[in-house]
Amino acid sequence: MKGAIIVLIVIVVVVLIFGGQLMSQRNQLVAQRNEIDARWAQVDNDMKRRADLIPNLVETVKGFAKQEQTVIGEVTSARAALLGARSKQDEISANNQLSGAIGRLLMLTENYPQLKSNENFLRLQDELAGTENRIAVDRRDYNEAIKNYNISVEQFPKNIAASIFGFHRDDAYFKTTEEERKVPQVKF
Repeated sequence: MKGAIIVLIVIVVVVLIFGGQLMSQRNQLVAQRNEIDARWAQVDNDMKRRADLIPNLVETVKGFAKQEQTVIGEVTSARAALLGARSKQDEISANNQLSGAIGRLLMLTENYPQLKSNENFLRLQDELAGTENRIAVDRRDYNEAIKNYNISVEQFPKNIAASIFGFHRDDAYFKTTEEERKVPQVKF
């Protein structure tokens, strides 16, 4: 009888140790799966930020082109008015108009980097580049989290816990497409 009790105690201890290990491995898999979700959320957040920046960048470029076109249009109109002037008064008026337009054109040319619209463009361009870098880092971290999870799901003895508790390999990696692998062609 004493031998049966000792065997029973040994079996219970082995089951408790095995069960504890199994629960520990399950909890590690749950943590890794949640890490994947958190990494994805960060990638998603940065992609949303990029999507929000692009319209601002486009509008800034449109605004800058519009500003430049306005000044060029003013110079062209003033020059045409000067050439088409019929009287001294028309010529003086057209000349004043042309002087103002040329002044704005020179300011545009001389202060090109200091233009507010250009500064906005550069700022937005920098923000977009920074966001692209963050997305690249977040994608790498996300892929790393999936790799670690997949290793855990497949390596012994954690693969036993994975199969018991229904954890499966995750192949949702960020991958480069064939189009992205092509060498870009620069043409001038």
